[in-house]
Amino acid sequence: MNFSEVFKLSGLLSKFSPDGKYLASCVQYRLAVREVSTLQILQLYTCLDQIQHIEWSADSLFILCAMYKRGLVQVWSLEQPDWHCKIDEGSAGLVASCWSPDGRHILNTTEFHLRITVWSLCTKSVSYIKYPKACQQGITFTRDGRYMALAERRDCKDYISVFVCSDWQLLRHFEADTQDLVGIEWAPNGCVLAVWDTCLEYKILLYSLDGRLLASYCAYEWSLGVKSVAWSPSSQFLAVGSYDGKVRILNHVTWKMITELAHPTTINNPKIIVYKEAEKNPKLGLGALPFAAPRAAARSLSTTETKYEVASMPVSLQTLKPVTDRANPRIGVGTMAFSPDNYFLATRNDNIPNAVWIWDVQKLRLFVVLEQLAPVRTFQWDPQQTRLAIGTGGGHVYLWSPAGCMSVQVPVEGELAQTGQLWAHWACLILGPHWPPTDPQARAAQGPQWLSDPVSLQVISTCSPCAGI
Repeated sequence: MNFSEVFKLSGLLSKFSPDGKYLASCVQYRLAVREVSTLQILQLYTCLDQIQHIEWSADSLFILCAMYKRGLVQVWSLEQPDWHCKIDEGSAGLVASCWSPDGRHILNTTEFHLRITVWSLCTKSVSYIKYPKACQQGITFTRDGRYMALAERRDCKDYISVFVCSDWQLLRHFEADTQDLVGIEWAPNGCVLAVWDTCLEYKILLYSLDGRLLASYCAYEWSLGVKSVAWSPSSQFLAVGSYDGKVRILNHVTWKMITELAHPTTINNPKIIVYKEAEKNPKLGLGALPFAAPRAAARSLSTTETKYEVASMPVSLQTLKPVTDRANPRIGVGTMAFSPDNYFLATRNDNIPNAVWIWDVQKLRLFVVLEQLAPVRTFQWDPQQTRLAIGTGGGHVYLWSPAGCMSVQVPVEGELAQTGQLWAHWACLILGPHWPPTDPQARAAQGPQWLSDPVSLQVISTCSPCAGI
């Protein structure tokens, strides 16, 4: 496994292009585009203000830079470096900006979600869509890029509008049977739209492309309901993560539940493999890390080499007692992701924060549990093979595949507290704050950049020798 040098970064703004050939990163108002194969800077662009959001077009030819504070969007071209586009929303303001699937239209959401403005880069035409709802996931496109579904709020009711992306004409408009819609998402095949209600009411609605209600699912009542939703890549399954700590799998034929995946605190099935992270050279006198560890404790863990050990049954997982008298309690299945080959489902139960659960989708049973020393912050599947990257906010990256798992220490001077990963075709990007070296001489040698921009990124090449993992 090969590591690049550490690059400076602002606001964790770094993204691979969809074709995996380029890497864009921001440092305040500058945008640098690198070739992934060499990490050499290909283009360097200067924006009018500090960049707050970047996004590649689907064909990897254009990149969007949004400056929300000034209501500006600038677009840059990789093929024609001298060409650029500036979109100014003026007094309407700007809170969100994204590409359409064709990579030639930009959708800007104004302040207070008064409207969505559709800007065409080809014809310079402008279209307006009123009443977009401010919710967790209010816009979704089909995989083929033909249709867009938009959640709307009118007269204290939720509506769904389906638009044709080629000309932005309204195809369907219908009322959603929800109290306070939270999110919508198309199935990968683009035939079914999943709609879920507020966590105060357990409700999943499935609509066809023409607006017909195909099914409605409710697991229980009078308790906190849906927390996360994920489609399988084949569109055969819809996974629903709930606040009761269970994942319910719905099938695409009858839209009934076919299985219920629980997250017990004690595992005693010998067919389940439990990997536990452990220090290679544990220090004497150190107790178990608390969940809300101070930053200094997290830093000390990042400099310690760790390994995975296969635990003997039964295994008791560390749990977190939630504070139930506050909003958004840390309970329930908050993160889920299917592997691209549709074989596995990775989940995290928020009140068992140190564990990642990996389920066998074909057999609909628990396959592997990985328990970390620190709470899991993020995980993401490799798009090219069955491999999962896990981050805990420390100086390690963890990789799992059906062949096994490994803990890799990130070789940086100082301490890298990773907060996310992004996969390209053969590389993994680590994002996170880069704390200064603890050695005063090393800190002095690095200069004052730690105070001005303490965020960094690092690229990991995973071609060899760890292709099996």
